[in-house]
Amino acid sequence: MAWYAYCIGEKQAFPELVRHRKPVPLEQVHGVSGNQVFLYPASDLAIVVSEHNPAESFNQRSGIDHARVIADCFQHSTILPFRFGTVFDTDDLLRKSIRSNQRQFQTNIDKLRGKTEMHIKILVDDCCAGALIGNLPTEGVGREYLSNLRENAARQRERQTRGRAVSFQMRRLFNPLDEEVTCRLTENGKMILDISHLIERKFVERYQNKFATTAATMKECQMQISGPWPPYHFVHRLTRANHAPVHAPAAAALPAIKTAEPIPAMA
Repeated sequence: MAWYAYCIGEKQAFPELVRHRKPVPLEQVHGVSGNQVFLYPASDLAIVVSEHNPAESFNQRSGIDHARVIADCFQHSTILPFRFGTVFDTDDLLRKSIRSNQRQFQTNIDKLRGKTEMHIKILVDDCCAGALIGNLPTEGVGREYLSNLRENAARQRERQTRGRAVSFQMRRLFNPLDEEVTCRLTENGKMILDISHLIERKFVERYQNKFATTAATMKECQMQISGPWPPYHFVHRLTRANHAPVHAPAAAALPAIKTAEPIPAMA
């Protein structure tokens, strides 16, 4: 039987598993393709799965169902989410993957226990006012071409500096346990910072209040908040740091600002 995997949780958080050694249904929870979700016991861990038909393809609805199941489990336990679309073809493959990585999974759960992820999106006028998006000629070695290369490199540095300044200000204001920051440029010359903060779950309300105050004072920026979320970005970072295999749960000093290609403007 193939299993679709959502996340790994703590067995003790699910009373349904106290007297069971085999998968048991997670009552009133259905996942991808409307399939019943099960708790698959593995020592001190609970693997959240549902049966999967390899002939069925995933779609946008599947992604929504995947996230909904993870969010539901997050209400009961510290979890390590699997990447969307993770499938174990047999019971043996599922058990082998969990058994071979159990120590790492337990260590990561211990590190993330009691923590959650908050997300802030900041839209600011880019310091380069969209000039960075101008198309460079694909060929040519003349003076104008080289001058354009230098100018665009300078603008790129300016944008990164601006992004670092804003993200540093957010770190100072919110004082997260950890963070991950990405920077993007829209087609109309706006800059978007996506900031993920790892915080203690008990401080969510205080974080939200701080955001309301910050958004009111930083009138030059448009700010949006979401969360609390399962710590997706930080699970990913722990996994990468431990060189986990393909089937391990997925990913996430102030990290260098990551820049991306221009994207459509925010509505």
